Amino acid sequence: MRYWWAQMPNGMLNFQGLLNLFLQSHCPLCQRPTLQEFCQDCNRQLQRCKLTNHQHLQQGLPIFAWGDYRGTLKSAIAALKYNNQPQIAKPLGQWLAQAWLNSQHDKLVVVPVPLHADKLKKRGYNQAELLAESFCNFTGFALQSQGLKRIKATDAQFSLSVSEREQNLATAFALGTEFQRQRPKYRVLLLDDIYTTGATVRSAVQTLQKQGISVYGVVAIATPSRNIVSAKSENKVR
Repeated sequence: MRYWWAQMPNGMLNFQGLLNLFLQSHCPLCQRPTLQEFCQDCNRQLQRCKLTNHQHLQQGLPIFAWGDYRGTLKSAIAALKYNNQPQIAKPLGQWLAQAWLNSQHDKLVVVPVPLHADKLKKRGYNQAELLAESFCNFTGFALQSQGLKRIKATDAQFSLSVSEREQNLATAFALGTEFQRQRPKYRVLLLDDIYTTGATVRSAVQTLQKQGISVYGVVAIATPSRNIVSAKSENKVR
């Protein structure tokens, strides 16, 4: 018996075209059909958020961010965290890794900033860990997902002042099982989705340094442009 597509010229090619049509997904930001993670329009808008200078200092801590926390990039991170769109982490992590490899060459151990167990259970995944997996797959760095653990369920940071954020995150972290068992051979590169006031990463850095673990710096998908401006001012003072 001959199937219907075999009776057509290039039958298998036509069938494959139909299969691709049915298999294409929708852009997580605008819901347009796409064969990539993002549609072409959203991808262009995301690339417009890319920073020209990725690296800066914030209160003495080296920060490396891929983009400006605004517009479509802000929407993409929100969709990753709150709209159950974990697939967004893959391209964002790759873009961050590409920018990193163009300017940095140290061999490091990557530690994603952890979620508290309650929030992890509610969300189903840690967005920083997914970003770190993509970042490490591209850079070849070792990933230590359990290097840190969050032992304090903190309040949402966006509604708090700078001093309240610092207090909120005091003693929020402890060494995870991997670093309790064996300390890292290389310096640690912390990875988070957003770097805003830095309260979260400063608490994590302090936890590691108190245990004699050296921290190279922090990488993040995005940081607000005000951080870049203030960092330039800090560098001039120094």
